[in-house]
This record gives sequence, structure tokens and C-alpha cells, in this order.
Amino acid sequence: MGGSEWSYMKNAYETNWIAPVGPHVNGFEEDLKKFLGGQVSAGALNSGTAAIHLALILLNVKAGDEVICQSLTFVASANPIMYLKATPVFVDSEDQTWNMSPTLLEAAIADRVVKGNLPKAIIVVHLYGMPARMDEILEIAGRYGIPVIEDAAEALGSNFKKRKLGTLGLFGIFSFNGNKIITTSGGGALVSVNDDFIVKARSLASQARESAPYYQHEEVGYNYRMSNICAGIGRGQMEVLSLRIYQRRKNFDKYKHMLSDLPGISFQEEMDIDFFSNRWLSVIQVEPFGQEINSEKLRQFLTKYNIEARRVWKPMHMQPVFSKYPMYENGVSEQLFNNGLCLPSGSNLTDYELSRVVKRIKVFYDI
Repeated sequence: MGGSEWSYMKNAYETNWIAPVGPHVNGFEEDLKKFLGGQVSAGALNSGTAAIHLALILLNVKAGDEVICQSLTFVASANPIMYLKATPVFVDSEDQTWNMSPTLLEAAIADRVVKGNLPKAIIVVHLYGMPARMDEILEIAGRYGIPVIEDAAEALGSNFKKRKLGTLGLFGIFSFNGNKIITTSGGGALVSVNDDFIVKARSLASQARESAPYYQHEEVGYNYRMSNICAGIGRGQMEVLSLRIYQRRKNFDKYKHMLSDLPGISFQEEMDIDFFSNRWLSVIQVEPFGQEINSEKLRQFLTKYNIEARRVWKPMHMQPVFSKYPMYENGVSEQLFNNGLCLPSGSNLTDYELSRVVKRIKVFYDI
């Protein structure tokens, strides 16, 4: 917490704005809009998953439609496709950003068109805060007339060519879950350059109640709006967002400085000056060596010393629930899953704690 959150929450209590509506919801949306450059409108919701779901609804995705989705991601990127009984079409990563491969994206679209199914949307993920290769992805999507949803759940504050992620596609989504770079306890947001879409999203997220002196409903709605109390937390968090990005990037720089000399360890790197990551998580790749050195053994070793490290997201095409759906692969996401490890990366990580993680990793390599 940054300190101001309680002031906003206290105000919500004192003014009796407890429901999923109120001045802090409006204020949080304006805070997001300002941070993102002022060119988008924002709808504050109760999760990033809800934001993806609403984006797909606004794009008129129906049962039987196909939606392209990055395979290397958290399951929430793909689940909303299933809510609508549409078909996910998974695309593998490329090995520089670890995000959706533009080459495979174009191959996937061309193949789906030959099969008679032009995808209704593309969900590209900015993994661990790293921008995807958006110039190429947007060019391909534009050529086929397919709208792009940026899953920037992990990438608030990251930039591509000095533009905030989440503002490059038709829709951007953010998550403010407890593990993200800022939190509203639980929450998310949908943003778009199209203000009409956000007005509609807010309506759908509020049970699609019509403007009438009684409860009138002409379409199915959802209980997806963010509460005024959670939005108050978010307003306080927005005040320290730039500091949180600095802290996360500082963690990454320290890990890279202290671990780069170890054989077989590499990092998720920014390709060039066009790519700016918030470094939500510091992630390493551990090249296997013999029977003793691999990412899982390192994870288990760190656990013995009360240091929690986690494997990279298991790709969607490897998940039992999605295994039957189309996948355009090159093996990159599977390799990243097998070799990847997310290190402790919290904004409040102390120099002592980070040094302790590094020390234990170096001890492991001396085995």
C-alpha cells in the first residue's frame, strides 16, 4: 500500500458510497485514462477476466466463432472464449519477447480462412509486462480486418514506442488482482479508443439495466462493476504506480547484474528502445545441464529455504481443458515453460531478501 488508500476508503465509508457505483469508481476511471495518455475511455470492473469477456461480447463473438489467443499466458486469457461457446485457436510465442509470434499468427489466420473461418478477434498477451511485437501483430490483424484485444493484465505502465500498452489495439484489459503491480484487492478494467464501447461495457457490467423509472432489462447483463471501496484503493495505488514500476525494474536489474555470470541463465530482455517493460515479474530461463541443473530442481531447492519461485505459465495448448483445440506451434512456449522460473519480485522486496535469493541460487549452481 502507498498510504493514501485508506483516505479514499474512509471517504467511501463516511459518504456511504459502498455499492458498485460512486465517485471513486468514476475517479479511478479518470485516473487510468490520464495515466494511459488520455486517448482512451476506461470502465472499472471486478476483474480482468470480466474485461476480456465484455470485449468479446462487444465484438459480437458467438457460439461457433473462432478467437485467436496466445498460448503462453494465464488461463484467464482463454476462459472467456469458452464462456461464449466460441473456439479458441492458440498461437505459440517467439523467443525474443516470449509473446505471440507474428509469423505463426499470420499462418494461423491464413489457415483458418482456408478452412472457412475468419477469426472474430485476436487476444495478444504482454507476458510478465513485456510488450509483444505490436507493429507486426497490428499490421497482420489490420490486413485481415480482425480486431485486437491487448491482454495487458500484467503490463500496466509498460510501453511500446512510448505508447502505453492497452491503448494500441481496439481494446485493452488490465487486472488489479492482489498480485499485480498495483491492486484494488480484486478488480480490472476495460479500455478502448472507442468511447461508445466503454459506455456499453459499463451498462452490461451493471446488469444491463435500461434508463427507466423501474428495472427494465432488454438484454442479458452481468454483475461485473467495481465497487466504490475497491476503486478507492485503486486511486491510492495509482499515486504510487510510477514508483512501483521503478521498484520492479530495479529488482530485475539487480537480478541480472548478480546472476548473469552463472552458466545457462538468461532473462526476458527488452528487444530495443521501443520496448519498455514494467518488469512485473523477474523471470529467468535455466538451461538444463545433466541430471542436477534444471528449473524444477532449482525451484525445489529454493523452497527448502522458504523462497517461493514459480514456474512460467503452463501454455494453454498443454492444458487438459484446451488440448483438443487448434494450435499453431513452434515449441517456444513449451521450452519456456520447461526452463522458466519466476523469482520473488514484489515491490517491497528488500536488498537483503533479493541478495538471499541470489545467494541460494549460486549455492545451487555449486552442487
